[in-house]
Amino acid sequence: MNYVDEILQRVKEQNPAQPEFHQTVEEVLESLRPVIDRNEEAYRRNAILERMTAPDRAIQFRVAWVDDQGQAQVNYGYRVQFNGAIGPYKGGLRFHPSVNMSIMKFLGFEQTFKNSLTSLPMGGAKGGSDFDPRGKSDREVMRFCQAFMDELYKYVGADMDVPAGDIGVGAREVGYLFGQYKRLTSRYEGMITGKGMSYGGSLIRPEATGFGAVYYVNEMLKSFGDSIEGKTFAVSGFGNVAWGTVQKVTELGGKVVTISGPDGYIYDEDGINTEEKINFMLEMRASGRDKVQDYADKFGVPFFPGQKPWGVKADILMPCATQNEIKMPEAEQIVANGTKYYVEVANMPTTNDAMAYLKKNGVIVAPSKAVNAGGVAVSGLEMSQNSMRYNWTAEEVDAKLKQIMKNIYWNSFNAAKEYGMEGDLVAGANIAGFQKVVDAMMAQGVV
Repeated sequence: MNYVDEILQRVKEQNPAQPEFHQTVEEVLESLRPVIDRNEEAYRRNAILERMTAPDRAIQFRVAWVDDQGQAQVNYGYRVQFNGAIGPYKGGLRFHPSVNMSIMKFLGFEQTFKNSLTSLPMGGAKGGSDFDPRGKSDREVMRFCQAFMDELYKYVGADMDVPAGDIGVGAREVGYLFGQYKRLTSRYEGMITGKGMSYGGSLIRPEATGFGAVYYVNEMLKSFGDSIEGKTFAVSGFGNVAWGTVQKVTELGGKVVTISGPDGYIYDEDGINTEEKINFMLEMRASGRDKVQDYADKFGVPFFPGQKPWGVKADILMPCATQNEIKMPEAEQIVANGTKYYVEVANMPTTNDAMAYLKKNGVIVAPSKAVNAGGVAVSGLEMSQNSMRYNWTAEEVDAKLKQIMKNIYWNSFNAAKEYGMEGDLVAGANIAGFQKVVDAMMAQGVV
């Protein structure tokens, strides 16, 4: 049995009942086979793949808090510090009922390579809780965040591990988490990103993931002799990521015709391309209703309940919601519609078999670890600003983000080309991210 197959078997045996983690390890290692085969002796001797697929530490803890009715509640909290070879651990916190150790490991593993691609000194981590902030009062959210930080603060800090927001963790939650950390440690430091501008945040951060994704797409299209102008885009989700994506696509001359929510999707033939329409996405998110039908009702466009927009004919598809929303039936529909570009903005929105089908049938696939790195890139820039006790202008941050995304694209493209896989952006991103982490691990010894 070769080295990759040994590790895939080992991961499944050592991490039973963790399908999301198995899925991402398989996706990454399968595309790394040419690199690993070329360097197998050195990697085996230093147990590189064994160490890389095992987190440095995986922390699980109880979070006990009291709701507004005086009833004690208990949730699970997690922090998976996956790999710190190239810098302090960095990765978001997710508050959602679906959170479990498998999803935390999957996200932390992916984050390691994503952070590596940015070229910024950040290791990979992820954390969160099965707490659901929807339907909770501000006081309940505050009490939960304080109870969560009562345990988490032992493991995080500006030079140790710097969390950020993710699903269910927005500006409100980040503020409560930061305030409790400051109270517990008596330290005012950049230990979390996504902060408000009044206490150390960075301009462009809310838009960064969406903006960065579109900068990546712009570079990708140019490399294939194409452009955003005049293209139609199908987008899923309607949160910050989708909002930033819609803004930047519109600015660069493209037309987004769909957004979606848990209740279904809308189709706007004219495009989500006016200030009123784009800003209404923020209103929908702030309402807490989680209903994209509100857009259809306001602007008089068709609404498709219980469906995702992957049957819509569009030039470019950009899933911006959550993991594994594109399975084989959706992939078959995408190919049948003749879609040329499929761009993962959410974390792992595509099952492995669907990904293989898209690539086999000539769809150009851009992987999430490269495409959505703009969010963590600007979080890294926020860390830099905090260290300097300084703020860059929005224009300065945006220019740095654009250059980072351009570098990510070309580093991925060139890495795939070096190993005889020109045009395979999935393999290229995995190779480029992997090589930097491996070089650091080899240099630092067996630790």
